Amino acid sequence: MSHTPHELAEEFPDQMAQMAELRQNDAHFVKLSDSYHTLNRAIHRAETDVEPTSDDNMTRMRRERLGLKDEIAAYLRAHV
Repeated sequence: MSHTPHELAEEFPDQMAQMAELRQNDAHFVKLSDSYHTLNRAIHRAETDVEPTSDDNMTRMRRERLGLKDEIAAYLRAHV
């Protein structure tokens, strides 16, 4: 099995405990992190040609992932 890059633990290593607590107690954070995880896996499958996609769709998915990452980062800062 290959390593999936850009997982939240890799992107926010210093906030692991905070993310674990938010996943237990905050439904909005669960939705954000689940959406990020699902999209990140889809991008990885496309990048590794497990599920190829068009360049336009790849660009759209990467932009969406970046937007989710920014939203998660802001959420983590706001819920310290």
